[in-house]
Amino acid sequence: MGLRIETVTIDAVDPVELATFWCAALDWEQRIDEDGDIWIEPGEDHPEFDRVKPLLIVRVNELKAGKNRLHLDLVPDDQEREVERLESLGASRPDIGQTGNESWVVLADPEGNEFCVLEEPDPSEE
Repeated sequence: MGLRIETVTIDAVDPVELATFWCAALDWEQRIDEDGDIWIEPGEDHPEFDRVKPLLIVRVNELKAGKNRLHLDLVPDDQEREVERLESLGASRPDIGQTGNESWVVLADPEGNEFCVLEEPDPSEE
């Protein structure tokens, strides 16, 4: 196959605020390119440095409307602790039709982009 994903781009009315949230959430670093777009990526000392692709945050004028068509799934070491931490950073809990029986927790970043925090991995399956 000749295709690969290079980055995931997120539109933002306030890219700096959104970049600050995602840098704190993922313990990643940011850099601003010549166009003023913000790249969020693991630093060279981060264990995921060579394994993951960056997030690119670009400025748009319009607010998010409706549910995401694409979202991130995050895998924590401790789901409850991570959800609390993300909420303290500015994440909220949107209602997108969850039943309450899901094994994941739906959160939204400060711009309203939904993402899921999955259950922590079962050590016996690793």
